[in-house]
Order: sequence, then C-alpha cells, then structure tokens
Amino acid sequence: MAQQDMLAAAKSAVKAALGKGAQEASARTYRVREVEVKWRDGKLEQIHEATTRGLGLSLYVDGRFSMVSTSDLRPEALDTFIGDSVVLTRALAKDPFRTLPDPKLYEGQAKTDLLLEDPKYSSVTPEQRRAVVKEIEAAARSVKGAEAILSVTTDFSDTLSESWRVTSNGFEGSRRDTSFFVSAEVSVKDPDGRKPEDYAYGGARFVAEVPKAAQVGREAAERALSRLGAKKGESAVLTMAVENRAAGRMPGFLLGPLSGGSLQQKRSFLEGKLGQAIASPILTLVDDPLVPKGFGSRLYDGEGIAAKRMPVIEAGVLKAYYIDTYYGKKLQMAPTTAGPSNLVWTLGDKDQAGLLAAMKEGILVTGFIGGNSNGLTGDFSLGVQGFRVRGGKIAEPVGEMNISGNHPDLWKKLAAVGNDPYPYSSMKTPTLVFEGVQFAGT
Repeated sequence: MAQQDMLAAAKSAVKAALGKGAQEASARTYRVREVEVKWRDGKLEQIHEATTRGLGLSLYVDGRFSMVSTSDLRPEALDTFIGDSVVLTRALAKDPFRTLPDPKLYEGQAKTDLLLEDPKYSSVTPEQRRAVVKEIEAAARSVKGAEAILSVTTDFSDTLSESWRVTSNGFEGSRRDTSFFVSAEVSVKDPDGRKPEDYAYGGARFVAEVPKAAQVGREAAERALSRLGAKKGESAVLTMAVENRAAGRMPGFLLGPLSGGSLQQKRSFLEGKLGQAIASPILTLVDDPLVPKGFGSRLYDGEGIAAKRMPVIEAGVLKAYYIDTYYGKKLQMAPTTAGPSNLVWTLGDKDQAGLLAAMKEGILVTGFIGGNSNGLTGDFSLGVQGFRVRGGKIAEPVGEMNISGNHPDLWKKLAAVGNDPYPYSSMKTPTLVFEGVQFAGT
C-alpha cells in the first residue's frame, strides 16, 4: 500500500465505524520494516527482515469502549471486521469516562521538522550490515586481555516506521521515523570458573551518526574483562554513583507512579504530591517531545494531543503528572500527555571521573540485576554490580550486591548530577550520585 492508501484506510475505518453505529472512533494505520543481522563468534547467526502493517481502531459505542486491531487491510475484510467489532463493543459494560480528547488539545502542534527520518535509510545494503557486525567482533577481540574472551555476539538492526492517525472529531496526523542500532555482548572466562559478561550498544536516527563499530566492540570487551575477579563488597551505608548508562533505569521508578493509571488506582507513592518537594533541589526534569532526532520525539502523542514541553520536576518540586483523557476524566484533572517522551535534565559541571574524584569513597554502579520496586510505597530492593571507588578512583570490581531503601528518601539524597547525558536513550540520564545508600554484600 502507498502512503496515501494507508491514510485512506484509516479515514475509511473511522467513517465505517460511525456508519455502523459508533458515536466516536479513532483509527491508526501503521507499517514497519525491520532488518536485523546477528553475528556470533565468526559466523552469521541470524538474518531477520520483515515488514508488518495493520490497523488499530478505538470504538466508542453507546457509552461503551473497545480497542481492536487487524492486519487485514482489504476493504471488504475491514468492513466486516469493523461491523463485528461494533456489535461486540455493545456487549461490554458502560464506561462514561471513555471519550476522544477535546479537539482543542489537538491545536498548537509544532510546525518544526524533528529530523526523525534518515533519507538515506533505503541505501543501507546487506553487505554494509554484515561488514559492521564483523568489524565489531574484530574490534572486541583486539583488546588487551582478549585471550580470556569466550564468546562475542554482535548485532546491527534498523527500522523504518510509518503511521497515520485519524479521529472522528477532527484529528489527522502522520509520522515517519528511522532508527539504527549496533551492539556487542562479550563473555569472558574468570579463573574461578565464572563467566562474566557485559555489553555495549549505541544508536541514532541517522545511520551516519551511529557509533563506530570498532568503538562498540572495544567497549563491550573492555567492560566484560573489567568484571574479572569481581567479589561481593561489604555491607555498609555508602555513597553511590550510578553510571549514566545504568542510570537509565532510575527515572522509571519516578515516572511510573506519575501516570494517571497509577494515581487513579491508588498505587502511587506520588499521589497528592503535586507542588511538593519529592527530591533533592538539584533535580530538575523536563519532558521535551520536540528534541530534534530524539528517540522519544513526537509532534503529537498517542491520542493526537499536541506535543509540548512539560516541566515534571523543578528544583525537586513535582510539577506535573502524565494524564491522558480517560484518567483525566476519572481524576477530574486536565489532560497533559499519556506518557513520557524525552527527558531533559538540568546538568551539573562534572563528568563521571570528576564526580568520582569528589565522592572519594563509595561504589560506582554500572548495572542493575533484577530486583523489585513497589510503586505504592516506594520501597525497593535491587541487585547491582559495579566497582568500588577508593581515593576518588575506580578500584576493584564488585558484584552480587543489593541496594535497598525507599524512593522518596533516595531521591532526596541525590547529591550530584553529571554533565554526561547518555545519548542512546530517550531518558538521557547523566551520572547520578546519591549519599547514604544501604548496600548488602558480605
């Protein structure tokens, strides 16, 4: 199907839904092309290439609501599918809070080009993908100490996504974006018989901005080799620095409880905290969907609401929740947006090395391993690995340790924010330093 045909399918689905008895409807058609090449220990392990397309339809029928989807976009099949879906929706319980957004929320959409699509996407060849994954492995096996490497797995993937959205109350929008990712995973042999592993990855909207294959391979190997000889650290209350890459897990512990669903279902430790201090005064976060080339960038959200910058936390004070139309009506709150886009942090003035020099003693966390976090109470227990920091320098590797505590307490102990936001994520987390964290080890 051509682009105009995919848009036409969304329009006709909405029209058909109204004709068959729905009072409101929203349709999204999409097409996604994915290519992945995986290489392992000198051999091609997997080639995956697929193009998928489909239609998702939200139906509002006599005070009832359903979401349905199909991959069969033939006009006659769609007509039958929509008719059956309307009939089935009538059998559901009424939900008076289900409506399309107020059309005023569609207004004010930014007119800027977010630079999400690489015009050279189609020029990337199978030979280029294969050359990249081979080069990544070669670089990994070229580092000092490579004789300890047991296995190297490398990957190159790229995606072209297209979508079209139409609502019965006046919204119409389309989107095209590309992404490219490379990665390497390396396992090594420890003299004690363990097989520690680590990885490196990177990506970009434009293929020319993807990290160099050699860089990714060397980083993965060096990280894995640095895990050799890791031991449990001591149980103690210590200063904790979280590497920018690993810190990407941290915002989720705050953003989840900020969702309308969590608030309405009484499972958020941030309920009723709007306008209150919930973190250290050095924490300022802005949700910014309009970052050029951002992995979370968008002109409109999943409901069609115009994307706008939204302060979430300012100097430690909670400024906004993530509220969609449905939960906005339930909570009697104005909708903001359904979920996060890109996070923009107010950065400090030190990189990781500078932060470690300033903290002098503690633990640098480079990865989280399992664990749990309670969105209602804020209590958490997380497995971690990383390095002991002594005299402001990275010392011996540590692993098989846990940190535990309570998120409201932890974020108030945030002592420093780095100047090194991680570029390969919409979270853009810098290195973070927390004081007085409980570690459990030996």
